[in-house]
Amino acid sequence: MEFFWLTVVLLLSFIEVITVNLVTIWFVASALVSLVLSFFDISFYVQFGVFVILGVILLITTRKKLEHMLDKNKQKTNLDRVVGMEGIVTEKISKNNPGEVKVDGKRWTAISDKTIEEGKTVKILKIEGVKLIVEEV
Repeated sequence: MEFFWLTVVLLLSFIEVITVNLVTIWFVASALVSLVLSFFDISFYVQFGVFVILGVILLITTRKKLEHMLDKNKQKTNLDRVVGMEGIVTEKISKNNPGEVKVDGKRWTAISDKTIEEGKTVKILKIEGVKLIVEEV
């Protein structure tokens, strides 16, 4: 049985490296526990039960926390970085006519639900395509 669990560990580790979805890694850990149990001549059914139950418990209890920790390390790109920033309207924005906003030293085409006059400060809500969605501050 040791070779079976070692094969499972290697196969699931390979799948995790290829996909990087943080799904099989929990079952790698539970397969390692089952591998240790196999050294003590414990029934295969118990080993398999530990593998499945421990893998599911680890997946449910720790995945979101780990994803959240990994998400903090992501670098924002230029596009993501401007969301939430404030900018200055350089060309009037009206409901049916896009204007222009200067944010972080760059000029962007911007749209809004309301008319915003030139020189006003706006907050960037989101980006749709190459246009900023803004609201007056």
